[in-house]
Amino acid sequence: MNVGIFIPIGNNGWLLSENAPQYKPSFELNKQITLKAERYGVDFALSMIKLRGFGGKTEFWDHNLESFTLMAGLAAVTSKIKLYATAASLVMPPAIVARMSATIDSISNGRFGLNLVTGWQRPEYSQMGMWPGDQFFGTRYAYLSEYIQVLRDLWGTGQSDFKGEHFKMDDCRMSPQPQADMKVICAGQSDAGMEFSARYADYNFCFGKGVNTPKAFAPAAEKLIEATAKTGRHVTTYVLMMVIADESDEAARAKWEHYKAGADHEAISWLGQQGAADTRSGADTNVRQMADPTSAVNINMGTLVGSYASVARMLDEVAEVPGTEGVLLTFDDFVLGVEAFGERIQPLMKSRAHVQSPVPSQVAPEPERLAA
Repeated sequence: MNVGIFIPIGNNGWLLSENAPQYKPSFELNKQITLKAERYGVDFALSMIKLRGFGGKTEFWDHNLESFTLMAGLAAVTSKIKLYATAASLVMPPAIVARMSATIDSISNGRFGLNLVTGWQRPEYSQMGMWPGDQFFGTRYAYLSEYIQVLRDLWGTGQSDFKGEHFKMDDCRMSPQPQADMKVICAGQSDAGMEFSARYADYNFCFGKGVNTPKAFAPAAEKLIEATAKTGRHVTTYVLMMVIADESDEAARAKWEHYKAGADHEAISWLGQQGAADTRSGADTNVRQMADPTSAVNINMGTLVGSYASVARMLDEVAEVPGTEGVLLTFDDFVLGVEAFGERIQPLMKSRAHVQSPVPSQVAPEPERLAA
C-alpha cells in the first residue's frame, strides 16, 4: 500500500479545536515534515488549496500558503518523494496550470502530479468577484472535464485547439512538456464526481469514515470499481485518514477526547453553512460528510485512534479493501506524527513490509572509552 502525507498548508492542520496544537503554516514547517516523510520512505506529499477559512476562536484555515509555490519550493529540497499541488480550477486557467506543472516537473525531475478541485465553498471565490453563480454546483464536472482535456493536450503534444462550452483554445502552445507522465487526482464522491474520475483521473481520493472503522469507506471504493468498468480505465482509490497514536490505546483515546472537548463551535458552524450551500440531490458527499456535525472537530474524516500497534493493524485493514492503492494521512501533531509513523507504526505494517525504514542514528563511542 502506498502512503502519502496531507501536509498542513493551513493553520492547525485538520483539527477545529482549541485543545489541538495551534500553529501557523510556513515553508519551514512543511519542509521539515516532507523531508521526514521522504526519509521514512513515504511515497508522496500533497497540499490542498484553501482561499478562505472558517474563522472561529482558532481562526481555522484563515492562514494558508499557496499550493503550487509551496510544492515548487519542496521540489527543490527533496529528491525522492512524489509531490502533488492542488489547482483551484475555477480561478486558474488550464494553460497556466499546465505550464506551472511542467515547471515543477522540471524542478523535481519528474516527481510532480496534480490534484484538481472544482471549488465548493462559495466565499472563497465570491470574495474576489469570481464566483460564477450557484448554477456552477450543477455544471462543475462538465467544466472540469473540458479543463483536463486542455491539460492533457498541452502535456502530451504541447498544443491545443480544444473547443468546448467553457474553454476555447486557439493554437495554444506550451513547451517544454513534462518529462514524466503527469498523474491527476480527483476527490469526487457524487455520481458525477465518480464518473469524472473514472474517465479522466488516475486516482480518486475519498474520506474515511468513523473512528477505528478502517474499512468503512469500502462502498466508495466499490463505486469507483463499478465506474471504471464502464470506462475501461485503471483508476484506484486513496482514502484520507487522521492518525492519533500514542504508547497505549488509552493514551491515544485521551488525546482524542481532549481535542473533542475543545471543539471550535463557531468555525464548525461556518463549515456547516458552507457545506449546505449545494442543495442538489447529487451534491458531493465528501462535502456533506465534512459538514456533518457528528464529528466536525476533524472535518469528519476517518480517524484511527490507538497505540502504534493498533494503528498499524488498522492501516493494514485499509489495504485489504478491494480497489484501494493507498492512504493519505493527517496527524494531530504533524512533526511528531510523521516520526511516529516512520519509526513506530510503519515497521509493524504488513502492507509496508517493502519499505526499508532508516535505522535511528546512534552516538559513536568517545575515543577514550574505546581505548579503555
